[in-house]
Amino acid sequence: MRFLSRRLVMPNDLNYANSLFGGRALEWIDEEAAIYAICQLETNCLVTKHIGEISFDSPATQGDIVEFGLATKRVGRTSITVTCLVRNKATKKTICLADDIVFVKVDPDTRLPVAHGKTESLLKEQTDRELRTLNLMQD
Repeated sequence: MRFLSRRLVMPNDLNYANSLFGGRALEWIDEEAAIYAICQLETNCLVTKHIGEISFDSPATQGDIVEFGLATKRVGRTSITVTCLVRNKATKKTICLADDIVFVKVDPDTRLPVAHGKTESLLKEQTDRELRTLNLMQD
């Protein structure tokens, strides 16, 4: 799993108990997972079809920095399924896990599903190339 982005928990992100509001966390998860899927499939014509089980394990409070780990679970003909782990940057404690987030590529005019042309092995090669380019992976 690659941790690709971070957010600072601000006062307007809090619930009545002064911890990160679950709805805000879900908004962030959907956005971060969509960006990940868009980058993987190299298209922004994606829609969220499904978000599976979501479990909240520990709170985040004002001033915490949370980071989003994303990984590809499955690649279908028109879809990609990802997992998103949200954790506290300082403590590494899991805040939330959203599993089986499914995005589907759609035709921009008809809004019907269309093939994206990617496979799991192609995405792995693409990611490895990107990591080498960024010098994040040793040869």
